[in-house]
Amino acid sequence: MSLILHSRAFPLLSTRTFDRGFERLVNNLVDNAPVAPRINVSETDAAYQVEADLPGVAKEDVKISVDGKRVSIEAETKRETEKPEGSKALLTERVVQKFARSIVLPQEVNSEAAVAKLENGVLTLTLPKKAEDQPKQIAIQ
Repeated sequence: MSLILHSRAFPLLSTRTFDRGFERLVNNLVDNAPVAPRINVSETDAAYQVEADLPGVAKEDVKISVDGKRVSIEAETKRETEKPEGSKALLTERVVQKFARSIVLPQEVNSEAAVAKLENGVLTLTLPKKAEDQPKQIAIQ
């Protein structure tokens, strides 16, 4: 059995160059995609509680919507970078971050009585459960 020696037919196209190019391609695609924030969901007899990590987000930049059993959270950080005069940025990664998460709860919630708080980068939603329709008798006329 003979061994085939690896020769570099294209020395400029090294693995490292390929890796960097691929990394740039993937990062450009992913940079604009929203990040799904980490959440905890708990339940009591009367309500659901959802906690979502939204670091660096102001309450004005959070949008919460409820549609039946579905709860959606969207947020965006907006960081304006001020550079001292005469300086130039060498690396800028902290400009805009988008968050988006949607969950389906086991039961519909009363969106009119829902409460949202944002403290220390943690969004807490208290979502009271909607009262289920009780069976009722219908009188014959």
